[in-house]
Amino acid sequence: MNKPRERFEYLPSAGDTEPVGTPAGVASEVRSDVTADASAVAFEPAPTQKETYEGNKLAKRLRRLVGQAIADFDMITAGDRVMVCLSGGKDSYALLDVLLSLRTHAPIDFEIIAVNLDQRHPGYPANVLPDYLAALGVPYRIEVQDTYSVVKRVIPEGKTMCSLCSRLRRGVLYRVAGEIGATKIALGHHRDDILETFFLNLFFGGKLKAMPPKLLSDDGAHIVIRPLAYVQEEDLTSYAERQRFPIIPCDLCGSQPTLQRKQIKALMRDWERLYPGRVESIFRSLQDVRPSHLLDTELFNFNEITRAVDGVED
Repeated sequence: MNKPRERFEYLPSAGDTEPVGTPAGVASEVRSDVTADASAVAFEPAPTQKETYEGNKLAKRLRRLVGQAIADFDMITAGDRVMVCLSGGKDSYALLDVLLSLRTHAPIDFEIIAVNLDQRHPGYPANVLPDYLAALGVPYRIEVQDTYSVVKRVIPEGKTMCSLCSRLRRGVLYRVAGEIGATKIALGHHRDDILETFFLNLFFGGKLKAMPPKLLSDDGAHIVIRPLAYVQEEDLTSYAERQRFPIIPCDLCGSQPTLQRKQIKALMRDWERLYPGRVESIFRSLQDVRPSHLLDTELFNFNEITRAVDGVED
């Protein structure tokens, strides 16, 4: 009989209030040519008791939701080498931070290595992430690939760049994952990203399709996971502010105000303002699908429906 795999399970403890972002026991395996400049850190006043309480409560909520998603979808198992894709945005910073914290409490052993793709955006602060990761003592790799020039050359001015940029970035990350022996690729997409993708596919693609929490690549070589699947963007924004992550803005696509995703985001924001709880209800619906009440004949065999007469089928 095969021995069952050891699985991740989040078990919160009564004292689960340690500061996130300074995890203990993180293996140090960093580039020797990069050091953090401690003198560049500005003085910050000590947080008030209320701020500390709210910050700990938020951190515990994030750990609980991420741990729940990992367990629900069997995202991380014993011996995994998890490649955390770090863009410099609030979501990926939070993902790395929470995974590092959870690893100290997890009943299984797994590795974490941060990977950043430097796409050669003009004015990109190349030292920010290496300095941050070196200060944390997190193993990392910075991959330099000029996808920015490719996107600007191929996509006409004013057109949406996200699709091509995403494909190029995904190809590079898959290659790097193979080179470093990663068994899982962790991305920072959250609950709101999943819902926005659902509505984009519904309104503009004619499909009932969202963003899966766990995905096998087309060639079967890579497993992509989204541990933030249950986390609201609002919480990630608050968390990033409290943790003072050194955010790097995306100037390539963030400057395109007419993106359909931004329009969907605004629609969801209006819904939540007018009808509190509607967005959460929609998200729950993605976890309670009834194929027999849709119209896809590949998901449900309507030909097998027969009428019962006196308890006996025709």
